[in-house]
Amino acid sequence: MRRRTIHVQASATALALMAAVASMLLTMAAAAAAPAVVLSPDGRVVIRIEDDGSRFAVSRGGDAVIASSPLGLELDGAPDLEGLVLEKREDIDVDRTIPLVATKASQARDHYRGATLVFRERAGAGRRLVIDVRAYDDGVAFRYRTGGFEPVSLRGERTAFVPAGDAECLVTPAHPAHEEPFTRLKVSQLRADVAYDVPVVCSTPSGRTAYAITQAHLAGYTGAALRREGDALRVRLSAPPKRPAPAFVSPAGLTTAWRAVMLGDRAGDLIASQLVGNLNPPAEGDFSWVRPGKAAWDWWSGPLAGMKPDMASYKRFIDFAAAAGLPYYLIDAGWASGPAGCCDALPGTDITRAADGIDMPALVRYAAGKGVGLLLWAHWEHVAPRMDEVLDTYARWGIKGVKVDFMNRDDQDVVAFYERIAQATARRKLLLDLHGAYVPAGLQRTYPNFITQEGVLGAEWHKMSNKVTPRHNLTLPYTRMLAGPVDYTPGGFRNGTSATFTVRAEMPMTQTTRGQALAMYVVYESPLQMVSDDPDAYRDAPGFDFIQRVPTAWDETRFLSGEPGRDIVLARRQGSSWYVGAMTADEARGGSVERVALGFLPAGRFRATVWEDGGTPNEVRRVEREVTAAEVLSLRLAPAGGAAVILEPVR
Repeated sequence: MRRRTIHVQASATALALMAAVASMLLTMAAAAAAPAVVLSPDGRVVIRIEDDGSRFAVSRGGDAVIASSPLGLELDGAPDLEGLVLEKREDIDVDRTIPLVATKASQARDHYRGATLVFRERAGAGRRLVIDVRAYDDGVAFRYRTGGFEPVSLRGERTAFVPAGDAECLVTPAHPAHEEPFTRLKVSQLRADVAYDVPVVCSTPSGRTAYAITQAHLAGYTGAALRREGDALRVRLSAPPKRPAPAFVSPAGLTTAWRAVMLGDRAGDLIASQLVGNLNPPAEGDFSWVRPGKAAWDWWSGPLAGMKPDMASYKRFIDFAAAAGLPYYLIDAGWASGPAGCCDALPGTDITRAADGIDMPALVRYAAGKGVGLLLWAHWEHVAPRMDEVLDTYARWGIKGVKVDFMNRDDQDVVAFYERIAQATARRKLLLDLHGAYVPAGLQRTYPNFITQEGVLGAEWHKMSNKVTPRHNLTLPYTRMLAGPVDYTPGGFRNGTSATFTVRAEMPMTQTTRGQALAMYVVYESPLQMVSDDPDAYRDAPGFDFIQRVPTAWDETRFLSGEPGRDIVLARRQGSSWYVGAMTADEARGGSVERVALGFLPAGRFRATVWEDGGTPNEVRRVEREVTAAEVLSLRLAPAGGAAVILEPVR
C-alpha cells in the first residue's frame, strides 16, 4: 500500500507537473500568438504589431490614430518574406538627455520604451526579419532590419498608414525640389496617381490628436513618399533615375529608414518635438565651433542668374553685414570661373577657381577684418565628383561654409551624397546648407554643421510667382518645419498684400507685412538665417533693429497658440530672454489684436519690446513696456501681418 500510495502520490505529482508545463506552454503559445504591444513611458501611446509581423496599429489615450495597416518588404530577385512567426522579443527602456548644438533647443530628452521583434519564416530557409519599435510620449517609430551579409534588393515596401476614419490632412505633392504648397484634403480626396511628400499632417476624427507621418535616419537607405491606395497611404520608395528598379540595393544586409508618427494634442504641439532628431545617432566629436547666425545674401534681390562677379559689389555686402552685426555673407551663383548661371552645372565652370578679377583669398581677408565669414554657393554636380578637392580649396581660402544646390532627388545615391558631404564638411569645420533638397530626416542631429536646408516653397519664389501666399506662410510651421530646419530665406522689406503684390525677378516684393517679415525670424527654425534683401532696403528701415538682435538658435521652444494656415504665436528662449513671433494669414483674424498670455515667463519683471504692424504694410510700430508672467500682452496684427517681441529680465 505504501508503495502504491507512494506511487499514487508520485503519479499525482507527475500529473501536476505535466499540467503545469502544459499550462506554461499554452500561455507561451497564447503570448506568441498575441500582438506585440509597446507602450510609451506615460502609457498613453500604444503601437501594436501583429504576431506574424504583417500589420500594425497606433492609438493615443484610447484615441485610434492609425488603424490596422500593412507591414513588410517587397524583395527583388528573391521570394518575399511570408508566413512569419514571432521568435524573440527584447525590450528596452531609454531615458537620456542629449546636448544639442545650434538648433531649436539646447538639449533633447530621448525617452522611450522600445522592442526588438525577431520574426522567422515557418517554412523554407527560415529567413529572419527584425522590426525595431519605439513608443515615445509624443510619437512612435519602427524600422526593418535583415541580418547577415547577403545582398538585398527591394522593389519597395509594403508599409502603409491607414488613418483612423477618413482623416483630414495637410498634404503637398512630392515635387523633386519639394517646393509646392500644402492643401487640406481628406484621405478619400487624395489622388491615387500623385505621390505626397512627408510629413503628412492629420487629425483624428475625434479631434483629440494631431499627428504627422514622416521618416527619419535615411542614412544607408533611400527616401520615400506616400501614395493613396484605397484608405491607406502607401510608402513609395524613391529610385535613382538611371535605375528605376529595384528601388534600393544593398551589398550586405539591410536597415531601413524609420517610419515615424508624431503625436500631440494640437498640430502646434509637434513643433517642439525632438522625435525626428532622436531617431538619428547623436553627434560624435567636438562641434562647438559651429556658429549659428544670420547672413547677408546677394541673390534674392538680384537677377535670377546670380550677381555678376565684382569685387566692389561683394565688398558692399560684406560692409553691410559688418555694419549690421551679421556674422556671414553668402556669395551665391556667378562667383566661380567659367560660364555663369544658377541652375545648370555648366561643364566649363570650375568651382575651385574664382572668376576673372575675383581674388577670393583677398576677399576672405577683407571680410575677416570686419568680423564677417564668407559662404559660397555651388552646384552639387560640380561638387560630387571632386568633393575633397573642392572642400580643401575652400578651407584653404578661409571660407566658413558652403551652400550646395539642385540635387532635386531623394533616392539612394543622393541620400549617400548627403551623408558624404555632411561628413566631409564636418572634418574641415565648414558649415553646410543644402538647397534643391529633400525634407529633413534628422541628419542635423548627427552632423550639427549641417546647419539648415531648403526643401520648402520659400521666399525665393516671390521672384517667379505669386504662390508664396500668407496662408502658405502660416501652414509651414505646422508641416514642413516639423521635420527640421527650414531655409525659407526671410527678410524681404518691400512689403505688400496679395492685392498689391506683383512678380519681380529683381528687388522682389512680399505678400505680407513688415511685421510678419520680422516674426518669421522667430517662427521659422533655421540656425543659419538669411537676411535676404538688398542692403539699401534696410537702411533706416523700421524693424531692421529687431533682425539685428534676434538669435537663430535657441535653448527652448514653446508653441503658444494658432491653427495651420490661419495664425501662430510661438515663443523661443535664448538664455534668460524670450522672443515671441506672431503671424496671421490675410483672411483670418486680420486687423485684430492677438492676446498673448505670458505664463511661460519665470517670476520677475520683464521689459517687453514690441514691433507690430503699422498703418501700411511697410510700417512697424515699436513700443516698450514692463510685464510679468501674470499679464497678457496685446499685439496688433494687420491682414497678412505679424509682430515680434523681445522679453528681457529687468535687472
